[in-house]
Amino acid sequence: MEYIQGKHFSITDPQGVNTIIYRINKTEKEYLKDFPKYTVERLEYAEELKGDLKKKTFFIDEPSDTGEDLVFLSFGKEKVVVNMGELENNKIKISKKPIPVKFNTLYSEKETEYKEFKYTPNLKRPITIIDPETTEEIKPVLYLDENTNEVKGKCKLKPYKSYFSFEIKDNSDQ
Repeated sequence: MEYIQGKHFSITDPQGVNTIIYRINKTEKEYLKDFPKYTVERLEYAEELKGDLKKKTFFIDEPSDTGEDLVFLSFGKEKVVVNMGELENNKIKISKKPIPVKFNTLYSEKETEYKEFKYTPNLKRPITIIDPETTEEIKPVLYLDENTNEVKGKCKLKPYKSYFSFEIKDNSDQ
């Protein structure tokens, strides 16, 4: 069994709602030339049923001493609620300071590839594409770009299906 060193917190989803949470990672200055300013990382969780409700315990591995910025995505029937939050001093707070999040609904009537990005070994990336029915991430297909000799990834999207995507942007990027 894999053990996670860090912090945890729980939320309860009502019937028909499925919440997932992402940690926002800010890239160190020395790597900004080669990587995006922000990447996102989905938090692992354990789930238990309590009647019609689902209690989820989320885990943050190796949390920063200065706190963690989080994105809460609650998927319901035909909608997604986006909340920003912070883990600070062992408490979760809904953030009052805005963190710019760009999100879209993606839909195509033919199979398509979306958003080429540089591969990182931990698969942290600036954009995440989610199947709203299952709340699972669309995993990228990796390939070698012969022009740049770099490993890159693309997400393949199925036809006649909607997807939810989001990325963290800097205020100066908008």
